[in-house]
Amino acid sequence: MKIKEIIVVEGKNDTNVLQSCIDCDTIETHGTHLSVETLRLIEQAAKTRGVIIFTDPDHPGETIRTAINQKIPGCKNAYIEKHKAKTTKKVGVEHASKKDLLDALSHVFTYQEQPVESISWEEYLSLGLHGGEAAAHQREKVAQALYLGRPNAKTLFKRLNMMQLTLHDVEELLRK
Repeated sequence: MKIKEIIVVEGKNDTNVLQSCIDCDTIETHGTHLSVETLRLIEQAAKTRGVIIFTDPDHPGETIRTAINQKIPGCKNAYIEKHKAKTTKKVGVEHASKKDLLDALSHVFTYQEQPVESISWEEYLSLGLHGGEAAAHQREKVAQALYLGRPNAKTLFKRLNMMQLTLHDVEELLRK
């Protein structure tokens, strides 16, 4: 399988694991400090081949993802759940199985730069996705179905709107 887009990862180990199971090119960020040179490279790749951001499911990975999405609109995003990408001591894309990597890459999506609100905060609250342990479980259920990682309440609300999902769409996901 050859992936047309260039995959943005955090380091060499991520590149090695991805290239061992799929035919792809990568750009490595080398940590949370994104250099001007790296951002220019990602921007050029986005214009010519497209970009998939596939960072680790942890705080530094989310920081990198957010920075790239803000500076370079139109990037695709792939997420892997933390429990699928960790060892007893580390979390990272390089620790995921081939099956889980391919699954995550088959569910990429692009954030809309100026999304129109498709679900209001009041509707979101009515779904029980904010406040309490039950809400965390419900958020996890929605996030797993959409391959969104494990977002907190505000982040899930934002991502649902970015994906233009409606109240009805989320209700359907919760019923499954």
